[in-house]
Amino acid sequence: FTDADAAALSKQAVDKMDTENTVAGPKDPYSVRLNKVFGKHSAEDGLSLNYKVYLVKDVNAFATADGSVRVFSGLMDIMDDNELLAVIGHEIGHVANHDSRDAMKAAYQKEALIDAAASQSDKVAAVTDGQLGKIANALLDSKHSRKQESEADMFSYDFMKRNGYNVNAVESAFLILAKMSEGQDSSFITKMMSSHPDAKERAEKAKERAETDGLYKPYIKQTAKTTTKKTTTKKKTPKKKKK
Repeated sequence: FTDADAAALSKQAVDKMDTENTVAGPKDPYSVRLNKVFGKHSAEDGLSLNYKVYLVKDVNAFATADGSVRVFSGLMDIMDDNELLAVIGHEIGHVANHDSRDAMKAAYQKEALIDAAASQSDKVAAVTDGQLGKIANALLDSKHSRKQESEADMFSYDFMKRNGYNVNAVESAFLILAKMSEGQDSSFITKMMSSHPDAKERAEKAKERAETDGLYKPYIKQTAKTTTKKTTTKKKTPKKKKK
């Protein structure tokens, strides 16, 4: 099961998810914002990344082995641009570190390998639409190891640092997720926190890294800037004809 196999199956799974979720159009404010914030990083770390926004209230984001990055509007609603980049950087870390490939392989083996003969084959068997749906769900629910999460957190921190962003946003993003998981909004974040546990602990580690680098300052959340003009128009008054 090669990287190419993982990428091909991931693309199929993401294409299916794209049809089953409401995807923000190119002129949608969410897409405009994501493109402005993340567009310049579509070739990050040698990866070829494509990105879209799902208009879903859930707080989540994921990246798959083919370089697809999907961000839920619910996440964008609670994060400023730096915090959003920190979360996306973490997800890209899973792709760069081959965690996404391993997750796809595990999902494929669970859902598509029906018998022992198929499991011994060097070729990746074609999957049915139903199996593809199960694989897509498995990718969303996949849990990475503690080591993999830690390495993806480090990737995110380094991503922020080398691109000149405020590294303290990494701590802030994790604290937001931790607070949400404890409050009334926990239902919208259950899936993300089930696969990304110990947010408080990871926020503390991000703070420690920033302190070690001499970059730590309490994070001040960015104020959202209005990017769209008001659509109210003045009524036109007819010009008086000259007598």
